[in-house]
Amino acid sequence: MRFRMLFAAVLLIASPAWADPIGRGPGEQDVDLRGTRFTIFTYRPKPCPDPALLLVFHGVSRNADGYRDHARPIADRACMIVVAPLFDEKRFPGWRYQRGGVERKGVLQNPRNWTGHYVVALIDWVRRTEGRPLDVYMIGHSAGGQFLSRLAAFLPTDAKRIVIANPSTHVLPSLKTNAPFGMGGLYPEGEGQEKLQRYLATPVTIFLGKEDTGDKDRNDSPEARAQGETRFERGLNTFAAGQKMSKSRGWRFDWRLVQLPGVGHSARKMFSSDEALMALFGPSGARVPPRAAHD
Repeated sequence: MRFRMLFAAVLLIASPAWADPIGRGPGEQDVDLRGTRFTIFTYRPKPCPDPALLLVFHGVSRNADGYRDHARPIADRACMIVVAPLFDEKRFPGWRYQRGGVERKGVLQNPRNWTGHYVVALIDWVRRTEGRPLDVYMIGHSAGGQFLSRLAAFLPTDAKRIVIANPSTHVLPSLKTNAPFGMGGLYPEGEGQEKLQRYLATPVTIFLGKEDTGDKDRNDSPEARAQGETRFERGLNTFAAGQKMSKSRGWRFDWRLVQLPGVGHSARKMFSSDEALMALFGPSGARVPPRAAHD
């Protein structure tokens, strides 16, 4: 507690005078992250004690404002500030957004330029603006889920939980499958095992709509189909692969699998469900008051 108070004081001192606070209700503003201008869509619920930060990542339609709105039920029930950054298609096409900027046309990119670094910068910006070391959670659906799979696999963060919902592809916990669909080809000999162990210990939830078996906007490249026939099957296979490897190596496994019956490829339905709260906070429902959990 003393450390958190000291850290908050340091953040307040370091906060730039021009930083605008994240106001109550829905909002929108532009921020500079690593020299790149982003539009972010925000939502602050009614006053609640010690709010956390929920970063929300949009799908292929690039409708960050809509995803901010989809996440409002989570924010209201769990006392969270929503921040949904817009990754526009012109600057962040599929290789930079869905696949994290890790590889382009068979060529691995400089790790310093991976797109996930903007997320780390965004977390720092929010914490400076708020003047507090907020706990961070992340959720992304479809293309946003693909992006978060790369973030979880390739870039350490201090997120309490990263929820990957209904993506077309995942990062398989494998050094035999090349990045960005696995972890192969990125690391010197010996280092790959360490990176793989860290990935499996990252607090990840694979959150799947059980009816997500359609092919609209689905990546069906050979690399994607190698993970399974449908988004639902690919998620199950990725989780099973991580679970099996962790058990065989005696490694920590901090992944969680949550399935939502009767729902397909719908961010709105996924985010508004009780299962979304379980995906973020586990069966204990931490951050969700008991009476709210039964509204």
